[in-house]
Amino acid sequence: MIDWQRSYCGVAPGPDGWATRWNFDPVLLVVLGLVVVACLRLHGSRRHAGLAAVAAALVAFVSPLCALSVALFSARAVHHLVVVAVVAPLLAVAWPPRRGGIAAALPVSTVLLWAWHVPALYDAALANVAIYWAMQATLLAGFWWFWGAIRRASPAEAVAGIAGGAVQMGFLGALLTFATRPLYESHLVTTVPFGIGPLVDQQLAGLVMWVPGMAPYAVAAAWIAARRWHAFAATAAAAT
Repeated sequence: MIDWQRSYCGVAPGPDGWATRWNFDPVLLVVLGLVVVACLRLHGSRRHAGLAAVAAALVAFVSPLCALSVALFSARAVHHLVVVAVVAPLLAVAWPPRRGGIAAALPVSTVLLWAWHVPALYDAALANVAIYWAMQATLLAGFWWFWGAIRRASPAEAVAGIAGGAVQMGFLGALLTFATRPLYESHLVTTVPFGIGPLVDQQLAGLVMWVPGMAPYAVAAAWIAARRWHAFAATAAAAT
């Protein structure tokens, strides 16, 4: 029988033990192995993107980051960024979603991200394996859809979607940064061995979302600008 009433990544580690806490869950490794097999059936950039997504998933769920995110909310913020801003867009390149535009994908992905940062839902996810994977699966699916919609959209629509995504991520980060009390019961005592209080840890998590969290959106905007420039240059060359 699976013990569902526990933290998927185990108990919160201390500063001396977290770096050796790798997660070799056989079910997870089998699933990732099957994804690798599926990637090998793709070609070109799609194959490369799929394999890179698996590598990023290994960092999120197999490496010691998994255990560290039980102790530190700031590590959880890094974990979420890896899932929604690295794994999700890479999967959108490997297996592009076929339907849905930014007008639907942006609000859905925003609602999912904010919902899983509601303290009650977040604490429930850290205390139950099934809820934990519901959180990861819905975040991954929502942002896979969002980044896929960005890739399919016209330049103007894509820029608007990227701006909207950056604003909602930054606003959530700002709320966490400027909160005057700890919001998450799961981290009230787990941060103390690391020499920081839960409020400082929460503020660091907000800064992670607010500052580094903007980087994927900036990269996406630069990619759109480069693609637009190449299209313009090709049109100008053809005209001459």
